[in-house]
Amino acid sequence: MLINLLKNSHGDNVFNNWELTQNGGDKWQIEPTPYDAVAAYFCTSHEPCLKKQVIDLVKSGYDAAYLDSAPEVIMRDWYSTRGDCGGVYRLTVSLLNAKRAVIATFKPDDVTVPQGTNWTEVTHTFKGYGPGLRFISFEHGGQDNKSWKGWYGVRVTGSSVTIPPKP
Repeated sequence: MLINLLKNSHGDNVFNNWELTQNGGDKWQIEPTPYDAVAAYFCTSHEPCLKKQVIDLVKSGYDAAYLDSAPEVIMRDWYSTRGDCGGVYRLTVSLLNAKRAVIATFKPDDVTVPQGTNWTEVTHTFKGYGPGLRFISFEHGGQDNKSWKGWYGVRVTGSSVTIPPKP
């Protein structure tokens, strides 16, 4: 069974476990969803809003020998926009060594998201990155594309980072 190593990926616990690395415009906001499976999502504003979580894999229960075998690291994220405003979505996920130097990074180009875009999944699997993995940095967010006051920017929720258990 895969366990999500990110904490509070839906905003159920406000911004606990997240570092707000950019909190522009009217700042980050959390809004409830109408869905049973997901209680809330994070909303961005009219200036850049980014949040980050760094996962300590040893503290999460992975031993160094297994991490040095370069197990697959699977990340997922979900984004959408409102029906009346589009936005820009940003994502950077980095694998880090014990000194927090970057081993590998997944950083797609910023996505210009049209208004009314339904939830869209981004997924990436890190493979063959070599030994030394000890931390994972996950940062995402964005902003609206009309500079409207409030929380009209990209929405994010359901983020996950998983590593298969040791065989």
